Amino acid sequence: MPHEIKGRAAGLICVAIARPDISAAIQAAHQARPLADVIEIRLDSLTEPAIAPFIQAIATPLLFTNRPRWEGGQCGEPEEKRLDLLRQAVQEGAAYVDIELNSDQAAVQRLCEAARQKGGTKVIISWHNFSETPGAAVLDDIFSRQLSSGAHIGKIVTMAHDFTDVLRVLQLQEQAHSQGFPLIAFCMGRAGMISRLATLELGGFMTYAASNAGEATAPGQLAALELINCLKSFNHAD
Repeated sequence: MPHEIKGRAAGLICVAIARPDISAAIQAAHQARPLADVIEIRLDSLTEPAIAPFIQAIATPLLFTNRPRWEGGQCGEPEEKRLDLLRQAVQEGAAYVDIELNSDQAAVQRLCEAARQKGGTKVIISWHNFSETPGAAVLDDIFSRQLSSGAHIGKIVTMAHDFTDVLRVLQLQEQAHSQGFPLIAFCMGRAGMISRLATLELGGFMTYAASNAGEATAPGQLAALELINCLKSFNHAD
């Protein structure tokens, strides 16, 4: 398990599974188990999304995401139907659910309240920009909105075009630390690849990896084994 790598930072490794078929997704999740602290099930990739089969079949902590098209995902269902699956995941005892910051605010509050009442599920409030990295003022505002959302964990992921984009996003970890708010923050794209590793060393709550090189769910996402080998190399340098 990656958390057993000597000297590794405390942040988690989440392996994202995006398959159209439930059986294939479960099989991929089982294959990813030795590499993952958390397994993300992309409900928006499934032709017939469901929660219970994954809860019943997989012992690794599960994160359920049902990403809408308006934030880079594949789900085109009405919002109520899309978010109902996340509420089901809370009731079924998922470890994490991911809801977008730009979702209806009443829906965000209802999901956070359901998680608090049920107990055991942590809500990740996420924001993605697949084209660019905004300036510091915009990123600060997004962080502040996440902090006040009622969610347990924030997630801010942008497209990096150069190292300055990466530095702006990673610097958010300083604010998160001072506020005691767990934050997932890194960048997509080639320029952002280093941030997927660095975020763990800077106090980031979690980073994401693909089950294999051909199944990345975002630009610049490393395969889980590659990510772990990089972490091992860092630790061998001590």
